[in-house]
Amino acid sequence: MIAAIDLATLLAALGAGLIAGVFFAFSSFVMGALARLPAAQGIAAMQSINRVVLNPAFLGAFFGTGALALALGIYALIDGKSAWLPAGALLYLVGTIGVTALGNVPRNNALTRLAPDDPASAAPWARYVVEWTWWNHVRTAAALLAAACFMLALI
Repeated sequence: MIAAIDLATLLAALGAGLIAGVFFAFSSFVMGALARLPAAQGIAAMQSINRVVLNPAFLGAFFGTGALALALGIYALIDGKSAWLPAGALLYLVGTIGVTALGNVPRNNALTRLAPDDPASAAPWARYVVEWTWWNHVRTAAALLAAACFMLALI
C-alpha cells in the first residue's frame, strides 16, 4: 500500500505538471496567436479567457496543488529527510502561485479595464502581451521544476 505522504507527493507532482502544461500552452502558442490578431480581437479574447479560467477545474488544480505543496513543505521541514519536497513546495508556492498573484493577475486586472474597440487600447495590449508572457514563462518553469522536485522526492 502506498504511504499517504507518497500519494500526496505523487498528486503534487501531477498537479504541478498539469499546471506547467497549461502555462506552457500559453507561452508557446496561445499568446502568440492572440498577438497576431487585431488588438481589439486579441484584447476581447484574452478578457474572455481571464473570465473563463476562474472555474472549479482550473482553480481546484491550481490551488489544490498549492495546498499539497504547502503541506508537503511543512512535513519535509519537520521530517528533514528530503530536500526535494521543500524545494518543490517553494518553487510551486513562490514561483507559480506567487508569480501569478504578483505578475500576471495585476496585468489581467489592467486588461479588464481596456475597451477592446478603443484604438488607444492597442499600445497597452502590446505591452500586456510581452510582460504577461514573460511572467508566464517564469511560472511555467517554476511549475515544471516543482513537478520534477516532487518526482525526485519519490525516488
